[in-house]
Amino acid sequence: MKKVAVVTGASSGIGKAIAERMVREGFCVVMNGRSLEAGAGFDLEPRGGSAVVSTADLLLPDTPGALLDTALDSFGRVDYLFVNAGTIESAAIDDIDIEKMCAMMRLKVESSFRLIYTFLKHMKKTGSGHVFITSSVLGTKTRENSGAYAAANYALEALAESLRMELSDTDIQITCIEPGLVRTNLHRDWPVHPQELLHISNALRPEDIADAVMDVINKKDYIRIPRLMILPKGHRI
Repeated sequence: MKKVAVVTGASSGIGKAIAERMVREGFCVVMNGRSLEAGAGFDLEPRGGSAVVSTADLLLPDTPGALLDTALDSFGRVDYLFVNAGTIESAAIDDIDIEKMCAMMRLKVESSFRLIYTFLKHMKKTGSGHVFITSSVLGTKTRENSGAYAAANYALEALAESLRMELSDTDIQITCIEPGLVRTNLHRDWPVHPQELLHISNALRPEDIADAVMDVINKKDYIRIPRLMILPKGHRI
C-alpha cells in the first residue's frame, strides 16, 4: 500500500522540494500552501504516486482537521506529516516589525503545535507515523538580530524533544530538520542576501534537504533520527 504524506508550506522552497520528491518516489501527498495552484510549477512526474492540493489557511483553527480529513478521504491513511510552513523576521528586537513578528510566531509556532496535536491523535490510533518538523540551525543557537526567529525555532525544538521522549517506545517517530542557509524565497526582500553576509559560496538547495529526508525515511525501522542538521560548506554558525 502506498504511503501518504501531508506537507505544509509546499508552495515553494523546502516543502515544495519534499513534496515533489515524494510524489516522484511513489508516495501519495497532500500539498498545503496558500499560494498553491493544482499542478502549477511543480515537477511531479509521478512513478505511481499522486498529489492533491490544499490552499487552507494554517492560521485557522479548523485547518489541521481539514487537512487530516483531506488525506483520509483522498488516500485512506496518513504516514508522514511535514510541519514546514513558516516565514522569517529578523532584526534587533526593539527595531523589529512587531506585527510581522507576531504573525511569524502564529504561523511558525501556534499552527505547528495545532497540526501536531491533531495528527498525533490520529497516529496514536493507527499505531504508527512520522512527524518531520522544519526548524533551523537557529533553533539550536542564536546570533544578534535573530532573536525572534531563533525563539520560534527553539519552541519547535522543545516540542520535538519532548515528543521524542514521550513516543520513544512507540512506532511514532519525530525528526526535527535543522537546515543552515538554504536558497529559498525567505530572504527575497532582504537588502543583502545572507549568502553574501555569511560569505557562503554554495548555499544548500531545497532538493538537498529532500534528499536527506528520504535517507531518513528509508533507514531501518529500529533507527531513530530525532535531529537532522544540514549545513553548507563554510557555514560557521
